[in-house]
Amino acid sequence: MTDEMIVTLYWDRDERAIDETDKKYRKYLTRIAQNVLSDEEDAKESVNDTFLAAWDSIPPNRPKNLSTYLGKLTRRISIDIFRKKNRDKRKGSQYALSLSELSCIASGEPSPHEKMENELLSKKISEFLRTQDARTRNVFIGRYYYLDSVKEIARYCDMKEATVKTVLHRTRLDLKAYLEKEGYEI
Repeated sequence: MTDEMIVTLYWDRDERAIDETDKKYRKYLTRIAQNVLSDEEDAKESVNDTFLAAWDSIPPNRPKNLSTYLGKLTRRISIDIFRKKNRDKRKGSQYALSLSELSCIASGEPSPHEKMENELLSKKISEFLRTQDARTRNVFIGRYYYLDSVKEIARYCDMKEATVKTVLHRTRLDLKAYLEKEGYEI
């Protein structure tokens, strides 16, 4: 079933929308949740909560790219679950590791004032990534959006793990320099 057909089921409030979403996207969403949470049961909970969030938000939203929409919901829900379960400690999840790697660029929770700046920062990061070659962009997005491990990125990019680490390190340095040039204090 196509994404458009699934979205139409949501708009028609047809419960088959959940079943079709489950069939098509459970594996993809579970991978995202597992990378954040490093716990199978929590990942299942996150994916199920994603289905409920999709049901509650479509309509009024009509996503053009259902996989991206669902992926964002899963990331947000998974991060919320992670924060609730790990308020005082950080486990060795890919989420925690990727946050520590980016700590030189951004850290902690944004204040209400900083939230306004986040949208602009996000646009600047997107602009920066569009200037990078496809390999660098895929490695960076794999690590910091999909929260994949270095080993996973090396596998699907057909690279050595050391090369992935080098690409990530250089890209973080380049991003930091780019943001500083754009007026951000890092």
